[in-house]
Amino acid sequence: MEKLIEIFTDGSAKGNPGNGGYGVYLRFGNKIKELSQGYRLTTNNRMELLAVVVALESLKTNEYRIRITSDSKYVVDAITKGWLNGWLKKNFSGKKNEDLWRRYIAIARNFQLEFVWVRGHNGHYENERCDFLAVKAAESNHLLIDEFYEKSESKQDLF
Repeated sequence: MEKLIEIFTDGSAKGNPGNGGYGVYLRFGNKIKELSQGYRLTTNNRMELLAVVVALESLKTNEYRIRITSDSKYVVDAITKGWLNGWLKKNFSGKKNEDLWRRYIAIARNFQLEFVWVRGHNGHYENERCDFLAVKAAESNHLLIDEFYEKSESKQDLF
């Protein structure tokens, strides 16, 4: 039987933009690992995408197939429907989150990935767990600075 690494992700933002966080639940056989982090000013879509990026960056092997389950249509559709390839061809002209998409592209090429979309807040255990982790991280007292987002937002506020 082929071995599979399962990754479940979610992002959260209190206000959009606002303080936000991501939650990741990784499973390989009976081994489970959870990751989360909060940011002081970000968006929900950035946290949804960052969760996937951080999960992939945390892996120590590319030996196994990976299934990523997310409730983010933004992330899942961009990848599975080929939108990301079009954005890349147009050098992300007019698209948000270029920094995170480029991080995703750099790490994703190392893996055999499958994406699954699930409806959020619908009783899916791992998705609910990721939501809990993301919200808890967003509400913590240990928020990081989403430097790319804050720099790009401050440029827009000049006029």
